Amino acid sequence: MEKIYTIPVNESFDECAADRSLGCPFCRLYEKLENNELDLILGASMMEPDVRQKTNELGFCHSHYDMMFVRKNRLGMALTMESHLDVIRSAFESGGFLRPAGAGVSELIKKLDLSCYVCGRIGYSLKKMIENAVYLWETDSGKREKPFEEKIKNQPYFCLPHYRRFIESGRERINKKKFPAFNTIVTDVVTAYFDTLRADISWFCKKFDYRYEEEPWGNSKDAVERAIIFLKGKEKQ
Repeated sequence: MEKIYTIPVNESFDECAADRSLGCPFCRLYEKLENNELDLILGASMMEPDVRQKTNELGFCHSHYDMMFVRKNRLGMALTMESHLDVIRSAFESGGFLRPAGAGVSELIKKLDLSCYVCGRIGYSLKKMIENAVYLWETDSGKREKPFEEKIKNQPYFCLPHYRRFIESGRERINKKKFPAFNTIVTDVVTAYFDTLRADISWFCKKFDYRYEEEPWGNSKDAVERAIIFLKGKEKQ
């Protein structure tokens, strides 16, 4: 297990436990990774030959193009696009779709529709961080004091996509006899939030009934926004 991920994982779990408005600790990690990658790609990494080769090949998803665009480094973005466009244009020199070799153009465009340099980098690191969180729980499991297990219990929630990945990673890595305990601890956090959120959504709906219009909103005003994040997480799709 790569220990370089231990510090950011612990930090994220600590931050989300201290400020419950931050939500899922893996979403928190995703956002930090995303900001870091975007800063790098428009900064120090932009001119590195190995990085440029990858961005030329993979490009970026629409969401990350948009995020790069508003970061006010138009020149950096234009330079990456210039060489990326050159790679695509060279594929058309074979005659595009008008010649048999044009099948290669079709495959290239299909690949670009599904690829993003930033998404790939984040995906790799986040996978390792989820695995590291499983490792931290497992190393706690045989001890009287279990600091990371307590951190899991103190989380506001895990969004459903990251809950699935956390549980699946645990199933792959944890001893079969220990896995049910891990599953219960993580699932209890999710179901507790699930029930609270469901109640908030229900109250939000009732507030549009004239019979309840004078009643306080409670915690339901942002229930729809919170439900979207809980259901889908914050990762770009």
